[in-house]
Amino acid sequence: MTTEPAPLPPSSEQDDVRQNLARLLRRLADDGAENGLTLHQIRDRLDERAYGLLILILAIPCLVPGLYGVPQVVGIVIVILAAQLLVGREEPWLPQWVLRLRARASWLKAMADFAEQRLGWIDRFSRPRLSAFASGAGEKLAALFMILATLTIVLPMTNTIPSVALSLLAVGLIQRDGLFVIGGAIVATAWIGLLTTLAVAFLLGADWAMRLVTDHVPGLG
Repeated sequence: MTTEPAPLPPSSEQDDVRQNLARLLRRLADDGAENGLTLHQIRDRLDERAYGLLILILAIPCLVPGLYGVPQVVGIVIVILAAQLLVGREEPWLPQWVLRLRARASWLKAMADFAEQRLGWIDRFSRPRLSAFASGAGEKLAALFMILATLTIVLPMTNTIPSVALSLLAVGLIQRDGLFVIGGAIVATAWIGLLTTLAVAFLLGADWAMRLVTDHVPGLG
């Protein structure tokens, strides 16, 4: 019989959209300082912001340029989460084997340190605004852009820019900041447009090269 990991007791400080991102990650690091936290425990502590923070936690490691292997694995989980957000599921569902995965204490601390050292600008600039783009139909639209960005994150050597888009979209949902959601959607659209243009150019170039060869190489025409 499979048993779910027991959630941690609720914190004395209740989550709200005004709590900054760095403090939120630091609190998770403090709660898991001894044994780390399972994804089940992390999810249960985030309430309505579980989707955004889980996706952000998965997207941040993929910001490393040229990373291969990790984006292809976490991309599957991100698509599962974003698809549920798209259809309006209130609480994210993940397979039990995923929920039992444990984020080590050192990794949680590294995430909190990274947020405090490198993501301070997010806390300075993000705040609840343009809420129509970060809730309701806007939230579902953000989920759609997350799926589109994730479809490109799994391509070799192309993980950084779609991870930026995912991070902006996730922060927008966490902070209820529609401006960040719009920014993430713009980055995702521009990146997908660039990849599409390059793919079309490659196909046209390959077709032109093939015709050139068949026209000028005896026996191939």
